[in-house]
Amino acid sequence: MSENKTLLTNVEHAFNFAQHQVRALIERDPGFYPLYTDGGKWRHSKPAWTHWCDGFLPGMMWIFYEETGDPAWRKSAEEYSLALEHRKDDREVHDLGFIFWHGTYRRWYEATAREGRAEESLKDVVVHAGRTMSLRFHEKAGCLRSFHGEDSNFIDIMMNIGVVFYAALETNDRALLELARRHCLTTRRTLVRGDGSTSHEGIFDLDTGEFLKQTTQQGYRGDSCWSRGLAWSLYGFGTCYQLTKDPTWLEVAQLNADYWVAYVPNEGEQAGIAPWDFDAPEGGELSRSQVDTSASAIAVTGLLNLARASTSAARRQAYRDCALRTMRSLVTNYLGEGDDGWEGILRGGVYHIHKDFGVNESVMWGEFFFVEALQRTLRLLRA
Repeated sequence: MSENKTLLTNVEHAFNFAQHQVRALIERDPGFYPLYTDGGKWRHSKPAWTHWCDGFLPGMMWIFYEETGDPAWRKSAEEYSLALEHRKDDREVHDLGFIFWHGTYRRWYEATAREGRAEESLKDVVVHAGRTMSLRFHEKAGCLRSFHGEDSNFIDIMMNIGVVFYAALETNDRALLELARRHCLTTRRTLVRGDGSTSHEGIFDLDTGEFLKQTTQQGYRGDSCWSRGLAWSLYGFGTCYQLTKDPTWLEVAQLNADYWVAYVPNEGEQAGIAPWDFDAPEGGELSRSQVDTSASAIAVTGLLNLARASTSAARRQAYRDCALRTMRSLVTNYLGEGDDGWEGILRGGVYHIHKDFGVNESVMWGEFFFVEALQRTLRLLRA
């Protein structure tokens, strides 16, 4: 059996396993939107830190429906999405793109459009969320503020700015489009380094708009490269290019991707699997031996997007090869199978290593982006 046929078989198995795990979750704990496991269990008493992951569970249901056509998944996806509609007015988080663009209402709207009965009211919810997201913009700093403070910009917001671009493009709102563009330019200037690595957080003087420093909440140091942040940037800037066709964003995404490909392992059981921080030390409590499979899953789809978008044949091949190496490792070595009662799909994720939240556990964004990566890999290998 060829290498790709073996991978296809393993990815199909992982996709079926993912459906089994999500079905078990919603039957065991209906109406619950988990964040991360503790000892492999979704229901626990550890804190959330912030309320940002609710769209990922219904997002997986929408992907299952897209691939299987099973009306039971459609019914559950609608139910779990509808319960989140009120959050289109949520001004407490910077994550409305995760909830409404990646996870719920955009997928719901596109499902109706494919059926020839596009329900514009569903798209209106996504647009509304994009406008709410835009209210986080600070004019002098030139960026959207993170939930962490008025003076803070997170690299994570690059995965959410797509909902603002979407709202602007769907309504032909030039002012909103310029706001989104300015956020991306500021992030490129202040959080993306010359070698393609990224900082987690940037701090600004709100009186003058001056950029003060790079720092981090979840990485090893302020000047290190936290792997999930790099994956957010790689995928996020690539999405901005897909939406706008502005080559500026493709250039940034490729710079991120080149760093990723250069520094993840390319052989062995951890081929394509990133350490939690690329600059973490070899030993100690914060050792780079702790991988983050969620970062790696995010990067797979980001790399596959760039493998189609890049004008460089060498880059297209490198990105595709790295994505498929990563998928081989994820589906072979990190599924939550076994006799230990693990409730998640993907082991080896990291939420917040400094707070000891979700370290070497299943995390909901890791689940969602792994399922999305499975979907993309299935379509690629079956083509």
